[in-house]
Amino acid sequence: MSFNTQITRQPLVHNEDRRVEAHGLFEALPAPLALLLENTASCSPYLAGLMSREADWIAQLATMSAEELCADVWNDIATGQGDLKALFRQAKRRIALLAAVADVGGVWPLATVTRALTYLADKCLQRGLEDLTAAQIARGKLPGQTTQDAKAGAGMCVLAMGKMGAYELNYSSDIDMICLFDETRFAPDDYLVARQTFVKITRSLMSLMSDVTGDGYVFRTDLRLRPDASVTPVCIAMETAERYYESVGRTWERAAFIKARPCAGDLVAGEQFLERLSPFIWRKHLDFAAIEDAHDMRLKIRNHKGLGGHMQLDGHNMKLGAGGIREIEFFTQTRQLIAGGRDQSLRVLGTCDGLDRLVDAGWVPKDASDKLQAAYVAHREVEHRLQMIGDAQTHELPKGDEGFQRLARFMGEDDVAKFRATLLARLEEVADVTDSFFEPDEAEEVVETVGLASPATYLEQWRGIPALRSERAVSLFKRVFPTILRQMGQATHPAEAMDVFEKFISGLPAGVQVFSLFEANTQLTKLIVDICATSPALATYLSRNSAVLDAVIGGSFFAEWPSAEELRVLLVAQIEDVDDYEGQLDAARRWQKEWHFRIGVHHLQGLLSPEDASAQYADLARVTLAALLPVVEREFARKHGAAPGRGAMVLGMGSVGAGSLNAQSDLDLIVIYDADGVEESTGPRPLNTRTYFARFTQAFVTALTAPMAQGRLYEVDLRLRPSGQAGPVATSLQAFQSYQTTDAWVWEHLALTRSMAIAGEASLQADVEAVRCAVLEGSFDAERIKRETQEMRARLASAAGPVGTWNVKSGAGGRQDIELLSQALCLISQGTARQISAQLHDAKAAGLLGTTQLAKLLNAHRLFTHVQMAARLLSDKPLTPDAMGAGAVDMLLRDCDCETVEELADRIAECRKLAAEVVEQLLA
Repeated sequence: MSFNTQITRQPLVHNEDRRVEAHGLFEALPAPLALLLENTASCSPYLAGLMSREADWIAQLATMSAEELCADVWNDIATGQGDLKALFRQAKRRIALLAAVADVGGVWPLATVTRALTYLADKCLQRGLEDLTAAQIARGKLPGQTTQDAKAGAGMCVLAMGKMGAYELNYSSDIDMICLFDETRFAPDDYLVARQTFVKITRSLMSLMSDVTGDGYVFRTDLRLRPDASVTPVCIAMETAERYYESVGRTWERAAFIKARPCAGDLVAGEQFLERLSPFIWRKHLDFAAIEDAHDMRLKIRNHKGLGGHMQLDGHNMKLGAGGIREIEFFTQTRQLIAGGRDQSLRVLGTCDGLDRLVDAGWVPKDASDKLQAAYVAHREVEHRLQMIGDAQTHELPKGDEGFQRLARFMGEDDVAKFRATLLARLEEVADVTDSFFEPDEAEEVVETVGLASPATYLEQWRGIPALRSERAVSLFKRVFPTILRQMGQATHPAEAMDVFEKFISGLPAGVQVFSLFEANTQLTKLIVDICATSPALATYLSRNSAVLDAVIGGSFFAEWPSAEELRVLLVAQIEDVDDYEGQLDAARRWQKEWHFRIGVHHLQGLLSPEDASAQYADLARVTLAALLPVVEREFARKHGAAPGRGAMVLGMGSVGAGSLNAQSDLDLIVIYDADGVEESTGPRPLNTRTYFARFTQAFVTALTAPMAQGRLYEVDLRLRPSGQAGPVATSLQAFQSYQTTDAWVWEHLALTRSMAIAGEASLQADVEAVRCAVLEGSFDAERIKRETQEMRARLASAAGPVGTWNVKSGAGGRQDIELLSQALCLISQGTARQISAQLHDAKAAGLLGTTQLAKLLNAHRLFTHVQMAARLLSDKPLTPDAMGAGAVDMLLRDCDCETVEELADRIAECRKLAAEVVEQLLA
């Protein structure tokens, strides 16, 4: 700290005798601390005597943690019997003195100083509660409790709140607490007696801490943060507190619980209480009412304390004034409240820790966090020096030059004018950062960007849009639109991007929530601009599903893609949070849309290759079906009884089976069941086995395709089942095996090469896979396969008609053509691979195609996949670069590694020509 520089110059008072004496006591200390103590001894024989008695601990301060110091002092003072008030106050004096020496001497940072003071408060509360509880147990006032229960407060818990909860106490802090007891430890008839006893214990405990005696006091106590403090007793039952918070809890109480932690008594019960209270503190969806509530609290504090108006240093309140400590705490806690329900990493106690996490999650720019954290530490150090000087709970700066002279010297600064200027600049910097969040500039600044009008012009044009009908929405829009315009100006074609943005907000049913999102998170605003500049389809999707934006600022949006099992666990947890069936289906839709949107954004921004995006879409579909099938099973069983035998499984066909979906893929599925000889279900309305699984399949398809509040999950196609549309919608395992072995057409065996079991009972999935492998590993007539594949190609070509340059799926040498060939070669080579690349490599290993042929097919398929992945993400219409925005074209060219549209068109034509030649050669 800066004080080190000051104390290495000259002693504050020249007294050689005292300096020599002091130097003899502290000669083993680090040089800055030793000189500080020499200077102190020179100024005050009394302080010299105090520090001489603490020499052993002072000598170790540079190597001790706050917890170690408190433990050593506590063991030395307060482990024995005696007057607790005297013991506590002696411990406070010693720990406060030692912390101050380490603080002013520069060997402890602020966080260690505040932790030492907080550990002291924790230890006093725990010891006091333990002794007071033991006395009441001995008197029989806590029925059913024994002396062994005293250490855990017989179910009473003290929650540390505010600075104490965050380990941030200062030398003269009040300690904010809520005292609760676990009513479940007592019989109903004993409840009133127990409550009266805990009230008595609480009052006695507060007296131990805050009564002023000849030895002073430990900490002043404040219990007013408890529920409805004006009418409730000082200690209440946990269940009573829960009911209060669930029914009438307010934003300021939620903010208070960000820093809550059990500090004394029954810590386990305290943690469980906070866990049960978590839905109240941390809302599942982003909570922007917290911003206005926090702003209202700031204004009320300023008005009540008379802290508004022009900022000036003399008498300024470092805690509550503009740019002060409370501003930084409000700034941090409000953002934690907004997003902490979705992002558990934001649920930390300390202010600086909270800012670090907010930076990591993209909620606060790092430069703003750095400014606020530096100011927070500096403000707290000024606060500490003011309290040391005044020996009182004060936060007000001096009101004259003499006071500032003393404070400046105490802070290690000779130049008082420089000290004042630095302090004022720091307060103003904090005010600028925090005010820009709570009170953004509403002025309609005009951004001079080619092709864009002024904010006022756009607002006038868009006033008829549903999202801008309320005055609240208009007010928010005015505040965020200048930022939107600035970012639009950075797009490749700003006017095009703005046209898409207009369509985006036109599709919103309301604007307050989305505009609040923009206001709170500038990264999100930039993302929306990027989407509007690149993908009109994604922007349209967003306007219809704006709730998915919650996921963008949920903290893990840009994290690594999880495993399939991790995804399944996440979805199951979302589903199990809801009790009713329709709510569970909607929860699955909400979750799937968020992850689907995430894949699209990652692909759009170049964070994913087209292949990785394709695989992730397939992962998502498989996981969604696997998690939803049991939900449908339970609901169907409620009406018709449990599924006969081993129940049903889902076989994914085509792209989902091969793990290569795009942003708009349908799902080709087959439902297979094994009744294991059971002929009928046993339930309220029993069904014969065949009817049971047919209706169950219809229920499952409905669960996927029904348009609900959150839309639909997927379009589903069951036409690849045995016998197609003529066959039953669900097929028994035996019928499936028999059909594939004896009756299936070549095209159905081709389809089987890309199938995968994706949901249902594990052993049934394994049996279906065994059937698949047995069929594919059988002997096929190669000439028949080639002939019928050629016939299928001809039918597909006839249905598709003329194929343009950008239709990379259809036609000779197209993506579909290559896949048909690959599947045919898979059958001929008796392979079981599902993906095109693996099938073609297996065919090469079997001698069915050469190295050059393999390279031509893979190159073409890769290019066509890249084109199709981009096309399905960018628009729901056929790909036409001439009609696409510049941003969309840029993405398409980036994915295909081409410089121009003409180059890409030439590459597509060349790849199609070469692939078609290989297909004809191999199927001739």
